[in-house]
Amino acid sequence: MKQERRVPSLTELTEEQRTEAYRRYEVVKECVEEGVPQTEVAREYGVPLSTLQRWVHQYREDGLCGLARQPRADRGTRRNLSEEVVKVIEGLALRKPRRSMATIHRQVSAIALTQGWEEPSYAQVYRIVKALSPALVTLAQEGAGSYREEYELLYRREAGRANEIWQADHCLLPIWVKDGQGKSARPWLTVIEDDKSRAIAGYRFSWSAPSAIQTALTLRQAIWRKEDPQWQVCGIPEVFYTDHGSDFTSVHLEQVGADLKMQLVFSQVGRPRGRGKIERFFQSVEQLFLERQPGYAPSEAWPKSVGQGAGKERAGVLTLWELEQCFREWLLSDYHRRVQKGHSRGPQERWEEGGLLPRMPESLEQLDLLLVQVARKRRVQQSGIAFEGYTYLDPTLSAYVGEEVMIRYDPIDLAEIRVFFQNRFVCRAICPELSGQTVSLKEIVAARQARRRDLRGELAERKALVKHYVKREAETSRRATAEQAVGGESGSSEAGSSPAKMQEQEAPVSTKTRLKRYRNE
Repeated sequence: MKQERRVPSLTELTEEQRTEAYRRYEVVKECVEEGVPQTEVAREYGVPLSTLQRWVHQYREDGLCGLARQPRADRGTRRNLSEEVVKVIEGLALRKPRRSMATIHRQVSAIALTQGWEEPSYAQVYRIVKALSPALVTLAQEGAGSYREEYELLYRREAGRANEIWQADHCLLPIWVKDGQGKSARPWLTVIEDDKSRAIAGYRFSWSAPSAIQTALTLRQAIWRKEDPQWQVCGIPEVFYTDHGSDFTSVHLEQVGADLKMQLVFSQVGRPRGRGKIERFFQSVEQLFLERQPGYAPSEAWPKSVGQGAGKERAGVLTLWELEQCFREWLLSDYHRRVQKGHSRGPQERWEEGGLLPRMPESLEQLDLLLVQVARKRRVQQSGIAFEGYTYLDPTLSAYVGEEVMIRYDPIDLAEIRVFFQNRFVCRAICPELSGQTVSLKEIVAARQARRRDLRGELAERKALVKHYVKREAETSRRATAEQAVGGESGSSEAGSSPAKMQEQEAPVSTKTRLKRYRNE
């Protein structure tokens, strides 16, 4: 039984089909409605007579919708190709390295000739390859990593309030800066960002590659209260979310997390999911800040290998300190106040909303003891503490001359060191050569005199104590001698007279002072 042909309604037609139907109607209406002979209409519009007759028939049968171009009934099906040929074409298209369409057609044609199959045309090969799933092609050509990034479902961790989740990461900045020796180099930037508000809790510029100490020093700045009233972000986060780098997964940082009651969460190796916010901040730094600074070099201009571009001269203009001052001004006056897409307030206001009372450590010294990882043992000399070719002084050190202490320091700023004795904070010793501060001679003399007074007091106390016990021992010895003498009166006369004889034999001791006269005397 012949199946009845279904004609779609005008609303079911696509825009292209409707346009085609109206165009054909302008030709057909002259034959149907105006009675113009079909031969004249076909000659006037340049349409074959058979085609015009078919249009007239379709219009009389189905109306305007019958004039629309209908899709092929066999659309999506492959004619005259076996499943084996199709699978061979798809397999060649999914092999690595990626092959061109012409290469796939030549290879499958050779295989079909060998196997006695019907040889496919270039158009058939093209349609089969283009019909492959993009996800399947990505998995086959680019690997599981690219497939995960583009096609796998994601669960994104979202913070519900400020200081619930902090993220940290490093970036080698695309700008040339002068170092201490006058040479040009690219600095590293370490950033800690609040996940909820996208406010920056702490940052640090460094010449050295990412390390645990850079993370610890940045975390120290992020947690402690800022001196600038415009920068209120501080406190201990509930979750510290980082990648799986060795600078974040150190044993020291795990101990810090336990002491501060801060949960450490690491992204899976090679899968930095949910870290797009901090990556977006680095893009903002480059686009909104670095592009306006002298020495900026776009990332696309870097040589792809060490040998390329080696002869190109790159000179830094700013020093690291100048770059940091400019960055700080941009961060507090621009970025923290900028209203981002999807928000009605800037990052600083979003962090402050809700009346958050941040959880803080007991003191900065306690935080230093936990976070500042670079520690060295040194012995306090009379001139101070010698470290890295510099001498560090503080009046408090006069009480620790000769003692072995633990010093903790900032690898970038060696102007001062923190001194600990038996895990107890002692002082901050400064280097006069590196800092603007100086320790005067008067302070050193006063500290020495105070130390001598303390030592003399301790010495006098011990002398008095020894004298007391020696006196008691002498009295006890005399009493024992007297008792022994009384008990020996019944002995021989020789024994009784021995003390007298011994007294007679003793030479008299003159108590008269002899005056010194001349050398020949």
